[in-house]
Amino acid sequence: MASTNKKTMDTKNIHTIQRNEGIPFNTAFFDHININRSAVERRATSLSGRRTVKKEWQAAWLLKAISCMDLTTLAGDDTEGNVTRLCAKARSPVRMDLLEAMDMADAAIHTGAVCVYHNLIPFAKAALAGSGIPIAAVSTGFPAGKITFEEKIREIELSVAAGATEIDIVISRDLVIESKWKALYGEVAACRVACGHAHLKTILATGEIPTYTKVAKASWVSMMAGSDFIKTSTGKESVNATLPVSLVMIRAIRAYHELTGFKVGFKPAGGIQKAKQALDWLILIKEELGDEWLNPELFRFGASSLLGDIERQLEHFVTGRYSASFRHPMA
Repeated sequence: MASTNKKTMDTKNIHTIQRNEGIPFNTAFFDHININRSAVERRATSLSGRRTVKKEWQAAWLLKAISCMDLTTLAGDDTEGNVTRLCAKARSPVRMDLLEAMDMADAAIHTGAVCVYHNLIPFAKAALAGSGIPIAAVSTGFPAGKITFEEKIREIELSVAAGATEIDIVISRDLVIESKWKALYGEVAACRVACGHAHLKTILATGEIPTYTKVAKASWVSMMAGSDFIKTSTGKESVNATLPVSLVMIRAIRAYHELTGFKVGFKPAGGIQKAKQALDWLILIKEELGDEWLNPELFRFGASSLLGDIERQLEHFVTGRYSASFRHPMA
């Protein structure tokens, strides 16, 4: 049995990359943007046909995907028990017999973070104590964002005080639809201040933004205002993460880095359920941003069911057989 290379795995989630400090608002950086939809979609469609990884290389990439996963539960029936079990899975996401077969038992693999609602932060904090796994909390009236500005700021402050080290905010989509870019900048910048030491992940809810051009401009404004990550979706929209919209956002990240030197992370979320999809996004990141973005400080999947399918694929790599999904429960 070929093994993966332990030296390629970096599952530590200590924030060591310089945070995005943001830059003053200036429409000159994005006024000229006009996205060619057909070109973007053609480029995204070509990924799965041109690039693939197999055997031990695929197993290594899937372990990398796990280390970049925000293991998420954002259901109305979430309980302390649900969160405690999810955190146990985050700490030990792959069965030990599979890791031993791949010579990865000592790799200390865990997910990139656990993402929960604000009121469940204390349970996640207790369950993750000593693990080094960040707690991400959705905030600002997730998922619609239809609360007052003052309520949004207060919710962020309360989540940070409760123990969240990452805050996933939702922007006011009407500001994007109506091209109120300065107002959007002010909203995100205020959220960045409210986060304090916690990292800010800004959700654009791209399924509710009508054009790729507006997605690109919203990405720029969010980064200018100090976002540490930009994220595609809440997972609650009718259309969530897609490769074309991800390409638009990733190229905005690349251009912003070239301009400022700040590295901004990217998080696709919603609808990513299969290991093959995870590989497509990893390939996209590698080709567009390079290997330095292939780590949990700069790339995350927002996912809940994805982990189960990845574990099934890893069992197939080890045994040559596909197992039933109940063999890989979330907890």
